[in-house]
Amino acid sequence: MHSPTEKPSPVYTLDLNFLANRNVIASYLIPHSGGAILIESGPGSTIPGLTQALKEHGFTPQDVSDVFVTHIHLDHAGASGWLARQGATIHVHPVGAAHLIDPERLLISAGRIYGDQMEYLWGEFLPVPEDQVAIIRDGDEVEINGRVIRAVDTPGHAYHHHTYIYGKLAFSGDIGGIRMQPTRHVRVPMPPPEFHLELWRESVAKLRRLEIEAIAPTHFGIFNDAQTHLGWLANELDAVDDWMKSIMPAEPPVDEIDARFHAWMRQRSLADALDETQIQEYELANPSFMSAPGMQRYWRKHRITS
Repeated sequence: MHSPTEKPSPVYTLDLNFLANRNVIASYLIPHSGGAILIESGPGSTIPGLTQALKEHGFTPQDVSDVFVTHIHLDHAGASGWLARQGATIHVHPVGAAHLIDPERLLISAGRIYGDQMEYLWGEFLPVPEDQVAIIRDGDEVEINGRVIRAVDTPGHAYHHHTYIYGKLAFSGDIGGIRMQPTRHVRVPMPPPEFHLELWRESVAKLRRLEIEAIAPTHFGIFNDAQTHLGWLANELDAVDDWMKSIMPAEPPVDEIDARFHAWMRQRSLADALDETQIQEYELANPSFMSAPGMQRYWRKHRITS
């Protein structure tokens, strides 16, 4: 395993101020001697927030040498093309690379979910020039001026999902679940078409075997209790599994799944002592309506046996 030539530098959480809301979407800043690394670009709609957050740390977008996206969903990679135009290299899972170079199919798929809210929510998704896409695979390590980042393939939320390991810190994208500051409440985002419960459990088990001490989900912030967090996440996956077993065999329509799941998640949120503001933050980061079609597709494809 490669050894960095410098000690890991501090990592800074950049709040992208999504739709003028704090603590919903993060990008993570790692300074180095030649500029800065970002983990996650955020969506195109948060470019002003990203620019301001970089400025507060003494950087401009042109100082960003490298961006590592955990996966290509719009809230994680939507601004990658814009950052490439500022000079950055975009590091991505091999399955996701083609969609950054030519995002047409990705945008059509997202448009089916978000409809006329696409531009408002996510802004413009510019293609990344092919020569600025760096494909990284499971176990690959990338060194940038002494900063070493290792990719770990972690499907379950999406097939094209990496967790990035930096020292004892794991940037977990969405596979680490959604956890808003300062709560212990963990949610599982399950959008179509690639939610897969068994693969997600395997990814969590893989992360639990790593010697990580802190975890940084994109939604939101760095938590210094990685193993405890992953235990809560595993419990949440079990709870979702039990809920699906009680609901999905009857083959309810997606609207009914959505209503019942939303009510169930609200009960769990209140049981974890979330207030109304915190519940709204979770809904912004992980709208419950996205999980209904994801669960329905997963159940029909992977759990119904003939």
